[in-house]
Amino acid sequence: MKPLFAAKRFVDEYYPHCQAAVLAGSVVRGEDTPTSDLDIVIFNSQIEEAYRESRIEYGWPIEVFVHSLTSYKTYFRSDAERARPSLPRMVAEGIVLKDSGILSNVKNEAAELLHEGPALWSEQTVTIKRYMLTDALGDLIGTQNEAEALFIANTLAEAIHEFVLRTNGRWIGASKWIVRALKEYDEDFADRFVEVFDAFYKTGNREGIIRLTDDVLAPFGGRLFEGYSVGK
Repeated sequence: MKPLFAAKRFVDEYYPHCQAAVLAGSVVRGEDTPTSDLDIVIFNSQIEEAYRESRIEYGWPIEVFVHSLTSYKTYFRSDAERARPSLPRMVAEGIVLKDSGILSNVKNEAAELLHEGPALWSEQTVTIKRYMLTDALGDLIGTQNEAEALFIANTLAEAIHEFVLRTNGRWIGASKWIVRALKEYDEDFADRFVEVFDAFYKTGNREGIIRLTDDVLAPFGGRLFEGYSVGK
């Protein structure tokens, strides 16, 4: 069954009294794969607590995010605070499946939040993150244990992506969204990021990661260890 038809049928069958629903995710962006699911956001005035559930219907795995007409606001705020706007992005990009007249305002709220971006890091937060990057980089440079190096590199990948995006007022990602978020910010940087980590995982060469980390830290004073203090 085609995704849009399956999504509409699902809403009609299982949430006939909801006020609105949107289909979001990779099928909407044209990025679906053989394992993609349908992400459906439901707005239902009859519920008190937001919830999420997973189902398989019409040959599709379906992730359902059910909200009251106010609970989504809490999730919008929470997503903004963690700088990963999952729900706002789904609502803003989502294809309307059903609407009793409320979606225009909700979609506008989501779009405005996405446009504003996350709050900029404070100077103190930048300092802490510089130290954490420096510490992880030191671990990668120093370890002779290749198994440990794999997971230190994972930590650096997460931290570098977060540092670059947050210091530039951009949203961050997780898992596959790390590369997507970096590409939205700067495709050249994203390509370099992927290249150096790919080289490390294939050959064990750490030099690209070391240079990338130093380049990311340079505009903020470079590596930080001497003089760093918290809670003194």
